[in-house]
Amino acid sequence: MLLTPSAAFGWGEDSGEGSKPPGDDSAQGTASGPELGAEVTRSRIVVKQSGGGTAKPAAGGLASVDPNWKPPACWYEPLATPEQLKDATEQMKKGDLLSVNFGRRWGKDLLVDAFDKGEPTFTDTPTKNYNVGEKGMFWRAVARGDRANDPEILDCSKNMFWQDAGTVPDDPNAPTPEVLAAYAYDKIRVPDTEIELKPQGKSTVNLPTWVWLDKAVFKDVTVRAELPNTPLYAVTTAKPVALHLEPGTDDAKTFPASGDCPVNEDGSIGAPYTEGASKQDPPCGIAYQRATSGEPYQLKASVTWEISWKGTGGAKGDLPNGTFETTQNRNVQEIQSINR
Repeated sequence: MLLTPSAAFGWGEDSGEGSKPPGDDSAQGTASGPELGAEVTRSRIVVKQSGGGTAKPAAGGLASVDPNWKPPACWYEPLATPEQLKDATEQMKKGDLLSVNFGRRWGKDLLVDAFDKGEPTFTDTPTKNYNVGEKGMFWRAVARGDRANDPEILDCSKNMFWQDAGTVPDDPNAPTPEVLAAYAYDKIRVPDTEIELKPQGKSTVNLPTWVWLDKAVFKDVTVRAELPNTPLYAVTTAKPVALHLEPGTDDAKTFPASGDCPVNEDGSIGAPYTEGASKQDPPCGIAYQRATSGEPYQLKASVTWEISWKGTGGAKGDLPNGTFETTQNRNVQEIQSINR
């Protein structure tokens, strides 16, 4: 049954409590106040990041190298305790609505019929007096913020329902450690790829520019995601595995030729320039073959991060590698010689 009255009920709006805009999927661990009335793109998964280097703060998210990878569009999550749903329903006024699924919003009468009086017409799990005194929670479907309009969210078709404590729904779209791992993937923030260059100011035509990343900055990033009121969690780890260089012009040679500089055993990439090495080929670097004229070349440096996860019950797996790219201006000069 699709209800489309004028306004959706959002607890906290009239009381002056803060309420976040629709589509905000910030992690929250409570279902009280404005949380109970939040939009169904608002997940309650809690995330915490660690690692990522010491010299610079985390800067940006990863882009998957697999364009066909699509994490789950929707899943179910705990929303409210019996007492929370009962209290919120009793406070509803005429015209107030509660989202019980994507596009489905119930008024007070329907909520009372289904969860107070135990009328089974609109739910598979009717309850009496909201199951007050029972151990468990009411659950609801949640959609990824970036797929709120994706038809695949219709796979999570259940209206809000009761779930006993310590259990998860027997449904293909029940949350799993892998669902949490994919959610954590989006929350990974890695340091800017600020590569070290020698020479620092300008490159010189046909003389290699040495490129390296220090091991102190280039570290694993870990994000833990857990779903409150369930035993589910996942720890997603991003491990840096390679640096890719794009000189910003076809008139350049990269070292190695592929432009892919692997990670050394100590966690660094490339090698610092040493005195007297100007004519040697660097393990990671660029030799520009034409000087810039006015506009600098746009040197792109992207780090590839290998993604793995582990979670509840010993579950583990891999997710597609991710990349993070930054761009630096690079001026190139021509050495002038005088013939006598």
